[in-house]
Amino acid sequence: MNRSARAFWLASPGRGEIRDERLPEPGADEVVVRTLYSGVSRGTETLVFRGGVPVSQHEAMRAPFQEGDFPGPVKYGYLNVGVVEQGPPELAGRTVFCLYPHQSRYVVPAGAVAVVPERVPAGRAVLAGTVETAVNALWDAAPLVGDRIAVVGGGMVGCSVAALLARFPGVRVQLVDTDPARAAVAEALGVGFAAPEDALGGCDLVVHASATEQGLTRALDLLTSEGTVLELSWYGDRTVSLPLGEAFHSRRLVIRGSQVGAVSPARRGDRTYADRLALALDLLADPALDALITGESAFEELPDVLPELASGALPALCHRVRYGTGA
Repeated sequence: MNRSARAFWLASPGRGEIRDERLPEPGADEVVVRTLYSGVSRGTETLVFRGGVPVSQHEAMRAPFQEGDFPGPVKYGYLNVGVVEQGPPELAGRTVFCLYPHQSRYVVPAGAVAVVPERVPAGRAVLAGTVETAVNALWDAAPLVGDRIAVVGGGMVGCSVAALLARFPGVRVQLVDTDPARAAVAEALGVGFAAPEDALGGCDLVVHASATEQGLTRALDLLTSEGTVLELSWYGDRTVSLPLGEAFHSRRLVIRGSQVGAVSPARRGDRTYADRLALALDLLADPALDALITGESAFEELPDVLPELASGALPALCHRVRYGTGA
């Protein structure tokens, strides 16, 4: 077995580097995976890259196979698709998804990988972690047939939620974003699009994922009486102010948090983390979700690419990272 690997590390806030790694000998219940693709979850990973994780959230924000600690040096990431090079017979040679950082080859417990369905291309499967977040959010939100829904924030998570909502019968779904380029993504996903000032009001549900104070304020504006904002944004070390005066109480509005770290209470009794991830992978059979992958670069380019993603110089939803066959 080739026991060498290369991994992307955040050496210090704003500076990344690729380091050589030496893999351990796998145990009987472990697999060796050679990475085909990984994905940069732009919102969370760029926040980590700039050193924006509050001290109080250092433990809560740890990725499953993270090494090091915030703010750095740290090896962080959780969207990885590869091929099992060594492991139990039922997994050997299979394409799998794992919540692993950006690394060319790695060893993990066999239970930490999920088999990618044959009808799902490996390059699309990097979206599994984000679609899983969207699944959990909709378990929390429990939208109904015929609901009027807005998704404020057309980033990776917001677009994933909109893509799943497009499958609900009879709903009015509108993706709301300040970037007019998101209109093309909305069209590919089969939902409407509007700038914040033009968004349709009277919503039963607004899913907020813009990670901005202005977006959350507009989400409240779009609600009908007794409507709910499902808050998916994570603000890191930023403080957010909200207009909770005026008609907030008389209209009996609700703001509810949702986070993928725990299975939604609505399904916790009969769904496991593995069930939720398997569902997300199954939903990725839809080719419309390719619209969420808006850029690609080679693994070796990550130290130069992540600063551009963090600054916004390189716009992206999911930025895909490809690995050479000899990695």
